[in-house]
Amino acid sequence: MINKKVIVIGAGLAGSEAAWQIANSGIAVKLVEMRPFHSTLAHHTSDFGELVCSNSFGALSPDRAAGLLQEELRTFNSLIINTADKFSVPAGGALAVDRSKFSKYLTELLSDHPLIEIKRFEQLDIPQKDTITILASGPLTSDSLASKIKTFTGIDSCHFFDAASPILYGESVDHELVFKASRYDKGDPAYLNCPMNKNEYINFRNELIEGHQASLKDFDKESANFFEACLPIEELARRGVDTMRYGPLKSIGLWNPDWGDLFDKENRLKKRPHAIVQLRKEDLEGKLLNMVGFQTNLKWSEQKRIFRMIPGLEKAEFVRFGVMHRNTFLESPKLLLPTLQFLKRDTLLAAGQITGTEGYAAAAAGGLLAGINASLLAKNKSPVTFPDESMIGSLMNFISNKNKIMSNQKNKFQPMPASFGLVPELANKIRDKKLRYHNYQKRSLEASQNFKKFLDSYFEKDQLLLEIN
Repeated sequence: MINKKVIVIGAGLAGSEAAWQIANSGIAVKLVEMRPFHSTLAHHTSDFGELVCSNSFGALSPDRAAGLLQEELRTFNSLIINTADKFSVPAGGALAVDRSKFSKYLTELLSDHPLIEIKRFEQLDIPQKDTITILASGPLTSDSLASKIKTFTGIDSCHFFDAASPILYGESVDHELVFKASRYDKGDPAYLNCPMNKNEYINFRNELIEGHQASLKDFDKESANFFEACLPIEELARRGVDTMRYGPLKSIGLWNPDWGDLFDKENRLKKRPHAIVQLRKEDLEGKLLNMVGFQTNLKWSEQKRIFRMIPGLEKAEFVRFGVMHRNTFLESPKLLLPTLQFLKRDTLLAAGQITGTEGYAAAAAGGLLAGINASLLAKNKSPVTFPDESMIGSLMNFISNKNKIMSNQKNKFQPMPASFGLVPELANKIRDKKLRYHNYQKRSLEASQNFKKFLDSYFEKDQLLLEIN
């Protein structure tokens, strides 16, 4: 007999979303979070859904993959995206949040829900198969639980090294040297920009390369497996003289009106900085600023010394230094169905970054699907999958046994963010990328809206039967 009370392990983005979806379907849920009794190198609070890296969910526009994923989540009343919208801060064309208000609100909301029981302890084992369970323990799963997961799956977990950027006090930045602007004037001038000339850039790069690294357990600089979408700034510096200038330090599209006419080509080429470091608001008032793209494994003393070489940051005061940590994830295509159920146990599901999705919205999407399916299992109903045409469906297909290529033992599975490269081709191929993406977006949202109507009907029938009985 199935225990009708669902257990969700981990109160990060995926676990918070899953617990909310389950409770709002009328099913009691126990949400287990090990913090503050057992914390991690990356976490700083015991709040739910703490954002340990950037405070950005990615591009807002639905003609971008990240923006489309967010829009789909809004269709399904995602707790995470609705909360992100509520506590958003200016970030040009991206959805960024006040991370402190965001996580505190999630904690209060979930703690006050009558059907959610909060338990603060370290989960040391996987519950028995008669209990519907969602593993949402994240990439920083404790060693004890990770060991049990390894035993259960029979497969060694994969891992990579991830890093967080430093956060500065806004008042410690030299506002005479930095200027406000968003790239290509998209949205309000939401970023503070620190311009660097060629000599400043070269000296800065040299110091990054020579800077002393922090030592980490299981970290070997020569063989470290970095996630390519989130490389430490010093690793970017090592890859070539101009690598940073084509990445987070690119100056194209950023212009200070004090430099003169942007449309005067000769003046533009003459005045454009060699590189620009961007700072993004962590809160509405700009009291805290995030160094965009400055994930790092430098020692804290080195971060303070080297990052103060950036024009405008000579007297910068750091609220939090950057840190690097090990991120663990499952070889999900060998283990999971597209419903996020384990092939070996249909009452056990996984969600979030531990499944190999990358990005905050993708974690929320996994939590949404796992929460829906846990609710359906508790109601003795068949679990569902999202439409292939949707971004959520495409992501879940990639991390499940539906991904036949990655299910092959010879292929190496790596985390995947939302991408138009995952969605099925259009019936009529369109060469123009902008138009093709627009059609992906239109098709995806239509499929998501139709699926939402189906889900509402699916749950409603169950509710009607309960009321009749």
